Amino acid sequence: MVYTQKIESECCVAQGVHHGAAPIPEEGQWIQAKEIKDIKGYTHGIGWCAPQQGCCKLSLNVKDGVIQEALVETVGCSGMTHSAAMASEILPGLTILEALNTDLVCDAINVAMRELFLQIVYGRSQSAFSDDGLAVGAGFEDLGKGDRSMVGTMYGTLKKGPRYLEMTEGYVTGIALDENDEIIGYKYVNFGKMMDFIKDGMDANEALKEASGQYGRVDDAVRIIDPRRE
Repeated sequence: MVYTQKIESECCVAQGVHHGAAPIPEEGQWIQAKEIKDIKGYTHGIGWCAPQQGCCKLSLNVKDGVIQEALVETVGCSGMTHSAAMASEILPGLTILEALNTDLVCDAINVAMRELFLQIVYGRSQSAFSDDGLAVGAGFEDLGKGDRSMVGTMYGTLKKGPRYLEMTEGYVTGIALDENDEIIGYKYVNFGKMMDFIKDGMDANEALKEASGQYGRVDDAVRIIDPRRE
């Protein structure tokens, strides 16, 4: 290591009190993280691309500094879904430092990785106070029944009003209106459940019926309209 002449000419003064790194909560323990292998936890990060055309939710399960599980969810950009496919192959097996410095193909996914890195190295993880953390597979369980991301898609105009298109429960097939044309409920199809029924051998029409449901005062509706066609 090379020092400047000024530093070389100075006298030595002993360093005073130093207690080391501040401990952070990790999977039910307080850890003084000094190396990448000291980091562990399960948490999420949200990212966006430069033109803010799309965004990404990235969930990682890290054990001893190494990513064991990655869930990549994207919205708003068709190209981002393909980038997410590549990221799901790239991330498992990398240390979180490697992942931070790896091109994850899409700006939004890279930003999500940055935000997630900051959270997890500061102990702000979902599993911070859970003994032994969350098992690998927790990301899949986050998707719920049908293994589909929870997506909400709503659209509205001043002239024609709101349209509910997709709710957590699924694809909205109809919105229920009262006598004032105000929304009082909606009907939906859960595509994840529907596909599971079909894969189990159920007829597609029967599967559609079984995976359908409604929310709100649909039975009191004056009329039900198709939000995509009416």
